[in-house]
Amino acid sequence: MRIDLFRLDNGGSQLLHSAVTNGDGRVQGELLSGKDFTPGMYELVFHVGPYFRSRGTDLAEPAFLEEVPVRFGVSGSQAHYHVPLLIAPWGYNTYRGS
Repeated sequence: MRIDLFRLDNGGSQLLHSAVTNGDGRVQGELLSGKDFTPGMYELVFHVGPYFRSRGTDLAEPAFLEEVPVRFGVSGSQAHYHVPLLIAPWGYNTYRGS
């Protein structure tokens, strides 16, 4: 699944990184690190429609979920932020993991 990471500020957004998950549903390495890992608001966009179509899932057109945006705040660059998405074609759950 493709995932895009944006930094949000002043009403706009800046694409920082795009990645594709592996067979375990994880991204290789960190999406945010170094000088880019600063306090602020961020958004992950999970491209779930194309993911389910690529797996042969029969989706309505338009799909109930095409993209899932998850907005979150980073309060400190020393903390660890793991943002898993548990997804089905008709719903999802997310949380700050460890």
